[in-house]
Amino acid sequence: MSFDQPLPPFNASDPNASFLSTSCLDFLMIELVPMTYRVANELDAAASASSPVTGEEGGRSSSGNAGVDTASNTATGTETGTGAGSHRLDEDEERDAVFFRLDALGYRVGLGLVERFSRDRPRFNDTLDAIKFVCKDLWMLVFKKQVDNLKTNHRGVYVLTDNAFRPLSRMSADPGGQAVARAQPFLWFPCGIVRGALAAMGIAATVQAESSELPGAVFQIKTVPAKQ
Repeated sequence: MSFDQPLPPFNASDPNASFLSTSCLDFLMIELVPMTYRVANELDAAASASSPVTGEEGGRSSSGNAGVDTASNTATGTETGTGAGSHRLDEDEERDAVFFRLDALGYRVGLGLVERFSRDRPRFNDTLDAIKFVCKDLWMLVFKKQVDNLKTNHRGVYVLTDNAFRPLSRMSADPGGQAVARAQPFLWFPCGIVRGALAAMGIAATVQAESSELPGAVFQIKTVPAKQ
C-alpha cells in the first residue's frame, strides 16, 4: 500500500484495500484525552478501594477510651467510608498517568503504521532520512499535511514545526487564557506515534511537544545513541 492519496476510481477488487473517513481521527482525538483522564482516576479509585487498612490505622481504632472511639467513629464514619470512592489523584500523579497511557497508545499506533506502510521501502541507513520520512510521508498519512519546518543540530536533536497541527486546529481560544495549557495533553498521543514510528525503523528516541500558540505545535526529537 502506498502513501499516495488514492485517486478514483478506487480498486474495489483489492482485498487489502480499506478506506476510512478522515474525520475518524478527529473524533478519536476529541474523545481519547478525556477518556484517558477518566480511566486513570477510575483505576486509582478502584485500587484505593481494594487496598487493606494499614496496621497503624487498625491499632489506633482499637486503643484508647471506648467512649472516645465510639464518638470518633460516629463523627468520621461516613467520611472514612466514602473516602476511597471519592479519592482522586493529585495533579502531578494524574498528569503522569495520563501521559504514559496516551504515549503508550500512540507508540503502538506508530509501530503499526510504519510496519505496514514502509514494508516495501529499503531500510533507512541515516537517521536524518528517517526523520524526513516522518516529516513528509508519516505526517501526510496521519495529519494530511507535511511538517512546515525541520531543524537539527546534527547531534541527535531534531525540531519539527507544524504551524497548523490538525488535532489542535479545531480548538477555540479560552477567554481565560488557558487554551494552550489545556491543549497540551492532546499532543501526548501524537508524541507516542512519532516515537513508535522511529522505533519501528530502529531508532530509539524521546519525543516532546509543546504549543505556544494554537493551532501550532513544535515537536522535539532526541535520539538515544546506540550502546556499544
